[in-house]
Amino acid sequence: MDATSIGWLALPLAILGGAIRVSTPFIFVSIGELITEKSGRINLGLEGTLMLGAMAGYAISYLSGSPWLGVLSAGLAGMAFGLLHGLLCSVKRVNDTAIGISLIVLGTGFAFFLGKPLIEPKAPPLPSIGLGFWSTVPQVRAALDVNALFFVGIALAFAVYVFLNRTGWGLMLRTVGDSEDAARALGFPVLRVRIIATMAGGFLAGIGGSFLSLSYPGSWSEGLSSGQGIMAVALVIFARWRSINALGASLLFGGAGALGPALQGIGVTGYYYLFNAAPYILTLAIMVASTSRAAPFADAPGELKLHR
Repeated sequence: MDATSIGWLALPLAILGGAIRVSTPFIFVSIGELITEKSGRINLGLEGTLMLGAMAGYAISYLSGSPWLGVLSAGLAGMAFGLLHGLLCSVKRVNDTAIGISLIVLGTGFAFFLGKPLIEPKAPPLPSIGLGFWSTVPQVRAALDVNALFFVGIALAFAVYVFLNRTGWGLMLRTVGDSEDAARALGFPVLRVRIIATMAGGFLAGIGGSFLSLSYPGSWSEGLSSGQGIMAVALVIFARWRSINALGASLLFGGAGALGPALQGIGVTGYYYLFNAAPYILTLAIMVASTSRAAPFADAPGELKLHR
């Protein structure tokens, strides 16, 4: 039985499976950037971090035979890059945006240079959980073959929500991001908090990169990320700096990204490239529609450069 034999019934299944696959790296990268921005700092260098994490995860998985060790290594590589970003942005009169753009070039260039020998070898992939075992339809089984990192990402979104809203450390992070003067008056170490938040964001972005190389599409190449690091920044704004919203926004973006391949799978091949642009068009349209003219960034941390 193939996709065309069950006709349009295959479309929602394909979109569901594609949404899960495409959204997984966005969940990690967007929540990581959310933590960073909650401290009052924006990191536009996530594209470089994503690529560095993808390369490091693939390399360690290939050399060690353990994909989970590759995921950890990707996170540590992203954390190191986040530390570099945090230290550079702590220097007076240094622009966060300019540093982020510079680190995109540095991270991608470094990943391409070190990853040249990894294009041919095949690394062990991350395991998947077959939730469609009950069905004999291949499309159902494929759609419900879910990578374990997706469930980690769901748990992460709720954990970050609890951390930011129910813990003292989360209160300190939000205070630093909302008002540097108030944070200093309360004795909070502003620079240290921002550096740690940027490192945490880099760690999660690195894990998101490892999903690209170890699961979907599941190989190392120089065109792996396709701008996903930059789009994660837009998703954080769209999610209004809330982790649960970021999870939903990532799934929505993933579903839009899966629309083109899903239609092609049932034989609709016209306007394929237009459908591939659906996630970008959708994100832009929703952000424009949901932005208030009176207070366009009312929910943003007060110390963010885009808010001031």
